[in-house]
Amino acid sequence: MAAAVAVELGRWQIYPSPETVTELSLPLIHFDLAFFYFHPVQRLLFFDFRCSRPHFVDSVLPRLKDSLRRTLRHFLPLAGKLVQPAEASRRPFLRFLDGDSVSLTVAECDKDFRHLTGNHPRLADEFYACVPDLPPAEDSPEGRLLPVIALQVTLFPQQGVCLGFTNHHAVGDASAIVRFIKSWATVNFSGSDGKLIDEKSLPFLDRTAVEDSDGLDAVYWELLRKRSGRRTPESRPISFPLSKLRATFVIRNDDVSKLKSLVSIRCPKMHITSFTVTCALVWACLVKSEAGSVPDDEPEYFGLAADCRERLNPPLPATYFGNCLAFVKAEATHGSLRRNDGFLVAAESLGLAIQESVYNERGILDGAEGWPSDFGKLIGKRLFGVSGSPRFDLYDADFGWGRPRKFESASIDRDNSMSLSKSRFSDGGLEFGLSRTKKKLDAFAAAFIETLRTL
Repeated sequence: MAAAVAVELGRWQIYPSPETVTELSLPLIHFDLAFFYFHPVQRLLFFDFRCSRPHFVDSVLPRLKDSLRRTLRHFLPLAGKLVQPAEASRRPFLRFLDGDSVSLTVAECDKDFRHLTGNHPRLADEFYACVPDLPPAEDSPEGRLLPVIALQVTLFPQQGVCLGFTNHHAVGDASAIVRFIKSWATVNFSGSDGKLIDEKSLPFLDRTAVEDSDGLDAVYWELLRKRSGRRTPESRPISFPLSKLRATFVIRNDDVSKLKSLVSIRCPKMHITSFTVTCALVWACLVKSEAGSVPDDEPEYFGLAADCRERLNPPLPATYFGNCLAFVKAEATHGSLRRNDGFLVAAESLGLAIQESVYNERGILDGAEGWPSDFGKLIGKRLFGVSGSPRFDLYDADFGWGRPRKFESASIDRDNSMSLSKSRFSDGGLEFGLSRTKKKLDAFAAAFIETLRTL
């Protein structure tokens, strides 16, 4: 059992507002196939909103449901299904049919809202009262049909509201899902989808706009078939207790500037970003917190995914809905990251990896045919990663209740990664989340504080 339990108030199937489109089918291209068996992505947005249950049920909930209908009419793939055909030779695809819908759960929780939305260590289990589960797959003559998103609204009476989002990664990356969340917020705030239309921020769904001159679709599909057999893309349910604590750490803008300055001295020609130095700092501090338990020559890897919409040839619009990510891998030894200059080693390793892939003169997809096998070889190795980016800021998603009080990425409980976003309370700063055992989290916090103190 999870540590926190919410009382379900109701569950609805939300159908997109009527429009002329009654069917939409989208192939899964190589960008999507890479995440076919990835675990669900889970995001939580907490809002300060003092509201009683009667007011919530009578006024807030009807508006949320109506705005969701209006938003889904533009994001039809989310209301559809992921189809895994019965014929093993056929590639999976996304399809929306008239009558498809999205599951919306409404619940009430009596836990301490302030405690959950703090930065201090909190039991990871407590958050799952707010995390929706994807509905189960259905069998049909055509094959396996899987819902791709589930939503939950959790009321903390007279304290706040939490919006929970769980999606299958094959339907879209962070850019796509964050755009949907912000669109829903805009429609709920304004009562209309007019702003989405006027600002030309509607999702771009045309898969034919993605050039595949290297035949990556066929390569990835063949790899997927060989590795998976007839597995289904349903993820195993998470097991409780997790025996982990979640904590959020903030890096102020001044600290980010200092980190950049240090790296620029060592690597004057390197393109240095807030993302790079923050990931490097966390990576190095995690390694330092394990001092003595790992051999110095043990390889350490850092994996990340870079949005490549604008770097394709031809480029895709920022509103492209789906996955469009390039994989980047940095490598260093455990001993080099443990040294006093471990942060600089990490930053240089990450910077070079990004430079050689994202800014590759031969294109960002150079070597993409080998990405699945490259990362497959890292299973069981010392691999750390990052989920999210400051580019996709959910702290400006206003549903009419003001800016979110806290963003949490529940997904990091499942893998060895950090969440990363802009900071809610620090202008120009960043915040990242970790999910670790108490011993490991305490050791990291000590290394992190000491490193920042000595800048």
